[in-house]
Amino acid sequence: MKIVLGIGNPGTKYAGTRHNVGFMVIDELAGRYNINFKDRFKGLIGETIIDGEKILFIKPLTYVNDSGRCAFDVVNFYKSTVQDVFVICDDVNLPLGKIRIRKKGSDGGHNGLKSIIYNLKSEDFPRIRIGTGKPQHDLVSHVLGRFTQEEMTVMAQSINDAVDAVECMIKDGISTAMNRYNPN
Repeated sequence: MKIVLGIGNPGTKYAGTRHNVGFMVIDELAGRYNINFKDRFKGLIGETIIDGEKILFIKPLTYVNDSGRCAFDVVNFYKSTVQDVFVICDDVNLPLGKIRIRKKGSDGGHNGLKSIIYNLKSEDFPRIRIGTGKPQHDLVSHVLGRFTQEEMTVMAQSINDAVDAVECMIKDGISTAMNRYNPN
């Protein structure tokens, strides 16, 4: 079983913000696989089967900075390994729309990743980071701000590419996805 967790903030107030790119990818996956979500483990959980393997899609309801509580509860309940948790998040250090897949790594200054690392007591989980561009002013306003129309055109393609990358990670492995979707 694989767990695909998108980092974001719950509620309509935060829908469409840069910090919710992980949720946007999960929503696109849910549409592609006709997934319905249930409220469990401090998050919205949906499931499907891809290539004969059970896949959980998760949107934590605990806000970005506390995403790890939901991740911990799911991993603990299903007795999964951290390597089976694929995390999707925004990254202000990547150019707008660029995708970077890693097998493991630090939090890179992202508080959602920091929370997951703290709660799972490991950095050894795969992640897809999606670039939201550098802040023009302060970081908080940037990550809680919405994309412009032009930016959203770029992001729509990136979100679609991230969905394809998740499918590739599940079907063909992380190394293949890294080779296919990471920028050269």
